[in-house]
Amino acid sequence: MSQYTVAVIGGTGPQGKGLGYRFARHGHDIVLGSRAAEKAEAVAIEVADRLSEVEGAGTARGANNADAIAAADVVLLAVPYDGHDELVASLPLAGKTVISCVNPLAFDKRGAHGRIINGGEGSAAESAQKLQPDASVVGAFHNVAAPALWGEDDFLDEDVIVIGDSVDGKQVAIDLAAAVTGRPGIDGGKLRLARVLEPFTAVLISINRKYKTHSGIRVTGLGH
Repeated sequence: MSQYTVAVIGGTGPQGKGLGYRFARHGHDIVLGSRAAEKAEAVAIEVADRLSEVEGAGTARGANNADAIAAADVVLLAVPYDGHDELVASLPLAGKTVISCVNPLAFDKRGAHGRIINGGEGSAAESAQKLQPDASVVGAFHNVAAPALWGEDDFLDEDVIVIGDSVDGKQVAIDLAAAVTGRPGIDGGKLRLARVLEPFTAVLISINRKYKTHSGIRVTGLGH
């Protein structure tokens, strides 16, 4: 399976740090990105310390967002939805495979729920593609819990669903999913299905709150 250098934009947050750690734990190199290089470098040291005794692990370092992207084959967007469009528009993503795991969620007294994007006809991933037409944007890793990513288990017992309009872009995310779950990601269809995957995270949050766990998704019937 291919080895990648992945720039994690939002790499100092729990989701970005956790996914970066999983990628590097299983042989990929990561560059954690942040607006402030110093912040990214500090978190990269934390990740590298956890990787120091893992045989075959990739490298982890930090940089500002632009430098992280320049050094990478693949860019993971793991940023909050607030300010998402402004940030994505400012990044040098042309020609890159971009994986979005951004979940536009909101919270009220009844719990988590999905935000309505573009009147129900949009998603964070589709917004990123519109803002960066020369990038190949796919969606993946929406439904994996950050605490589980930073845990001690070698792999998470769940599946990663990958959606996108680029066959090559989806294959990159499918490959990277194996670093998280121990098996390739599952091709879930076109990019517009991010409108389903992104808000579904709110359902898992509700399950986690009810059962005091870190739930994930398993897809049955595929023979793995």
